[in-house]
Amino acid sequence: MIWKLMSFSVLLLGALTSTSPTPTSPSSSPTTNTEVGPCRIYNFGRSADCLGRQLDHVPWRRLPSTLEDIDLSYNKLQAVLANDFLRLPRLRILKLQFNNVSHIDDDAFKYNPLLKYLNLFNNSLQEIPATALSPLLNLNELYMSNNLYKHATLADGFSKFVRLQVLSMGGPLVMGLKKGDFQALRNIQLEGFAIKCSSNLSYYEPGSLEDIQTRQMGFDMAIDQQPNTLLQMLRDLANKTFSVIQFRNLFEFTYYMGEEDIFQGLKDVTAYQVIFHRGKFNENLLRMALMNLQVAPIKRVRLQYIDFARSPTFVDSGEGSSITNLELDKLDLWYISNPDILRFDWRFTWFNKIRELSIRYVYFNSVPCDAWVEMGGVELMDVSNNRLESSFIFNQRCDYKGTMQSLRSFDLSTNELSSLKDLSSLTREFQQLQMIDFSNNKLGSAEESRDCVWEQNITRVIAHHNQFVSEALHCLPTTVHYLDLSYCELDQLDMTYFEKTTNLKELLLSGNKIKFIPSRWKSPSLQSLALDGNSFGLISMESFQDMPQLSRLMAGNNPYHCTCELHAFIQDTTSKGKVNLTDWPENYRCYHPEALLNTVISNYLPGHVACDIRLVIIICVATTAAVILILMVICYIFDVPWYTKATYQIVRAKYRAHKEKAAGESGVFAYHAFISYSHSDADWVRDQLLPSLENNRNPYRLCIHERDFMPGKWIIDNIIENIESSRKVIFVLSRHFVNSEWCNYELYFAQQRAMGKTFSDVILVVKEPIDPSSLPSKYCKLKKMLSTKTYLEWPQQDKQQAFFWAQLKSVLGKPSPTRERTYSAKSRASSVGAVSVIELPPEDGRPQIPQANVDREAEFQKEDIKRNNDEVSNQRPIPALKGRKLNGSNEISHVALWITSQVPGRCGDRCHIVMGPCSITFLAVRDMGSQLEQAMESLIKVFHSYSSKEGDKYKLSKPELKNLLQGELEDFVAASKDPLVVERIMKDLDENQDGQVDFQEFVVLVAAMTVACNEFFVECMKQ
Repeated sequence: MIWKLMSFSVLLLGALTSTSPTPTSPSSSPTTNTEVGPCRIYNFGRSADCLGRQLDHVPWRRLPSTLEDIDLSYNKLQAVLANDFLRLPRLRILKLQFNNVSHIDDDAFKYNPLLKYLNLFNNSLQEIPATALSPLLNLNELYMSNNLYKHATLADGFSKFVRLQVLSMGGPLVMGLKKGDFQALRNIQLEGFAIKCSSNLSYYEPGSLEDIQTRQMGFDMAIDQQPNTLLQMLRDLANKTFSVIQFRNLFEFTYYMGEEDIFQGLKDVTAYQVIFHRGKFNENLLRMALMNLQVAPIKRVRLQYIDFARSPTFVDSGEGSSITNLELDKLDLWYISNPDILRFDWRFTWFNKIRELSIRYVYFNSVPCDAWVEMGGVELMDVSNNRLESSFIFNQRCDYKGTMQSLRSFDLSTNELSSLKDLSSLTREFQQLQMIDFSNNKLGSAEESRDCVWEQNITRVIAHHNQFVSEALHCLPTTVHYLDLSYCELDQLDMTYFEKTTNLKELLLSGNKIKFIPSRWKSPSLQSLALDGNSFGLISMESFQDMPQLSRLMAGNNPYHCTCELHAFIQDTTSKGKVNLTDWPENYRCYHPEALLNTVISNYLPGHVACDIRLVIIICVATTAAVILILMVICYIFDVPWYTKATYQIVRAKYRAHKEKAAGESGVFAYHAFISYSHSDADWVRDQLLPSLENNRNPYRLCIHERDFMPGKWIIDNIIENIESSRKVIFVLSRHFVNSEWCNYELYFAQQRAMGKTFSDVILVVKEPIDPSSLPSKYCKLKKMLSTKTYLEWPQQDKQQAFFWAQLKSVLGKPSPTRERTYSAKSRASSVGAVSVIELPPEDGRPQIPQANVDREAEFQKEDIKRNNDEVSNQRPIPALKGRKLNGSNEISHVALWITSQVPGRCGDRCHIVMGPCSITFLAVRDMGSQLEQAMESLIKVFHSYSSKEGDKYKLSKPELKNLLQGELEDFVAASKDPLVVERIMKDLDENQDGQVDFQEFVVLVAAMTVACNEFFVECMKQ
């Protein structure tokens, strides 16, 4: 009912369209919008929005015939023609307000019989368009006020508008009303009627309003010049019943100074509410109105936008107020220019019997103590929007005991209150107070929120839009059933307060800055909770377990972390149905992680595996077991345990050596080479290798395990120590070597010593062909060396073995002094070709250990794989070698063969010329005669004659090598057609890549060329 009264009040003020039936707004319509010319068509072609398009004519050619609602307001239309709405037979709503329409064709609405709503407000019509309106028999609402016609007389045709409910008419040029102007409406029961006249009303004939039958009546006319007109109007309204009567601008220009009571007719008017809108009121005029309202059957009075002034002739006799019996259900005092209206006769007595008192926008700055006493009958008080401060309404000198005994609801919203303590002190004695609203204030500071004592009957507190700190919650009533703390800038919640609010049923915390929801939140009576628009990203049902009555939860518009916990919460609330998410799902979106930003949470569906911790554990355990199993298989395939054990033994041996040996190490090696071979190849080593390298004038010192390992020492320690004490390591490769566990250890230790180098100290001697692809995986480094490094292959032909030994010696280098060491076995024999050895027992493969060391050796018994047994049990055939090899395994042999192949005739010529000497010389080699010594001396002299010219005098630079070749081997170089012959020779000779050729590298060249020529001479002699 209140809404209807306010709607008609606005209608009477001129905003008449607010009471009209409006179609669904475009923004809320689910249909699509279409721009057709200057208008926007929506609602499936049933509505057109042409508002404010600066139109000077109706664009009827572009309007679909399906239109039912068209808005042409706020344009520049000057006339409504017959064709404008001809094609719109379904038209029901037509808005033409705020144009400049001065003419309407008589047939303008001939084809619109369904029209129910027509708004012609604020145009320039010179007369009421009765003829044009005559076809509109279904018209419900007609607004044609604020036009320029001069008379308000309605034609007889209006009597046919039996469905008419709302009529607004008149304008600034209507100077008065005559009896009979509204005779056509005698038999029509209206819902609302409003008449506007000139601000300088000239006449009013009694009985002018007798024919009006309506529930809501509005007058917009100034009676400054004819104040007695009000008496006549009230007489015409006597004995009628109205819901609302509004007087607008009764006195627009002057205050009423007369003594006659112009409101005396109010006592005969039956109305629920009377509204005085705008106009000038002084104390005398207000007293006249209120005195008549005391005896009138009127329940509500509103004074709004009143210009109030005190009367200069008023004298306070001190006898009390003349308004002592004003019984009203509600009194509204809104937008009053002077707050003195509150005690217009210097008393507050007129509030004594008001049930609902609303004082808004009056901006009073104090409340005297007697005001609270006089308002004893007020049940609902609204003092919002008054810029009130705490000191304005609470006066410590006032005694509030026994005041406001009937007050149940107190609205203090939208003011400037800052002290909860003062507010609680003010209302402490309001014994019936149940609801208090102090929203939109400045409450909530810690300093002004201490020692609060509230009336125990308060059950509803509205405190949104304040600035609360968490500590200030303790100053709120604990008896509340409803608490609104929305938009209070709270960043955390003090659970101590909420534990005391045992009767709290509905809590609103929307729009705060709460970063987390406390766990185990205890609130046994809470039924509805609003947490939307905060700052927490995690939520779970654990926080609400101690809220058994919770049935409604609003938690949208938060920066949610889309996790399994959130998904579980959503599933729990939506599936069980115990808690209803009232804003689900449109307000729930992901904020983290970035990949899911703005994703609707209802579309976030994480995998079952990711969110089931038990399943995750099972999968993790199974995956870990599978990985471990795979790693074990890989380790078995690639012999990882063997490498681990070997590395452990290396570390262990080096640690023992570090403890046993003195700090520092001599830079001189004990051996020129360490020989690693299988037990099955021991005969070849003893019979071929050792005599060829050790039985010379300047012998090589070699280390073999049968002879040189220290008795009583761990085998691993012996291997590591002797490898590290040797300049080179020679591996005698055969099928038996691959199947020997100890040979594998020795190869691995040699690789560890050469870590970070190019393996130049490792010499591979292939005793018999082996296929690198057939080697076990643990020999990966050996595979790589056989595929990328040049190796020496033992020739089966006797004539090629001398070249093999020459190449091996060249790789070993010139024997240099070695440090002396004590051998564990007998010394080498000095006889030529004889070698002293210690035979290995076939079942052990290593030197016997003294009995004293048996216990120590037992610790390593598991690692000490019996060499002979392993070799016998692990032997397997290996395919022939397919890798790169050369006779002697040295690149310089390739140079010698290449040179001799480039000059095939040179050795041949010498064969015919010096056949005898060649043969003699060849046969004399074994006797080591003086000619050989001379040849060796010549070789040395030739080398040093060229090497001493520049740079290092013991090495040949590239220019020196070129000069030597051209001076000493002129025929060979001249016979070559390759201009880069010197560069090729230099590249192949320079094995250590230092850019120079030392004497050893030079001798290799001469030896290789000599061997090649020797083979050629032998062939010559055979032929």
